Amino acid sequence: MNDVSNRKWMIMAGGGLAIAAALGVWFWQAGSSYSTEAASDAARAAGINAQEQKAIEAIVRDYILKNPEIIPEAVEILQGRQKTSAIDSVRAQIEAPFAGTAFAGNPNGDVIVVEYSDFNCPYCKQTERDIAKVIAEDKNVKVVFRELPILSEASNDAALMALAAAKQGKYYAFHKTMFATGRPTPSTIQAAANEVGLDMAAARAFIASPEAKREIENNIAIAQQMRFTGTPAWVVGNQSEVGAIGYDGLKEMIAKAREAD
Repeated sequence: MNDVSNRKWMIMAGGGLAIAAALGVWFWQAGSSYSTEAASDAARAAGINAQEQKAIEAIVRDYILKNPEIIPEAVEILQGRQKTSAIDSVRAQIEAPFAGTAFAGNPNGDVIVVEYSDFNCPYCKQTERDIAKVIAEDKNVKVVFRELPILSEASNDAALMALAAAKQGKYYAFHKTMFATGRPTPSTIQAAANEVGLDMAAARAFIASPEAKREIENNIAIAQQMRFTGTPAWVVGNQSEVGAIGYDGLKEMIAKAREAD
């Protein structure tokens, strides 16, 4: 299995765990002997005797059986808290554009949209039009791009060239041109680089540097931490989503982020 395939497998392996983990916690707390012992200890510490504890447990059980809809509601709240915590732990890192230039829109926007993308992803290409429309209409949004090349070796080559373009202050020009040129191949990557006027000697030197490799590795590590299952993936405020959410989806996430401030 090549390096890119390993990356994709690692990211996807973590993606379906959130719901299972949340439900596992719920049922573990409800049924394990350890949890029962811990609950008894907590009850005694609060001055609740064994008879009172049994009465409370019966009331709670009866309520849950009569209102089972609270279980998915509780899981949703738990997931939301976990998501916010995960985003907060990496927010400063992911909202800072690579080389200070890998972004589009207002550099001082009140809402920062972070997109993880792969140049070989057709949904990311589709999303490029949505981003362009958003930043044309909303002058107070900043879109930060992060490279997540998981689909092919060519994805990785294009991502490295994009980072090289960022080093030369030409990231967004390359980003748009690369998607417009076609799926990444040695010829399309070179064509996009030539079109935006990259200094190729400097670009090749950067691509071979530890800094370039480290940026890709960091992006992949955070994608795993965030349980992203593919591209495009988004972080906006305390929200995260995976997939081509479209123009309306982007606008909704931006509006929610503003409401939360």
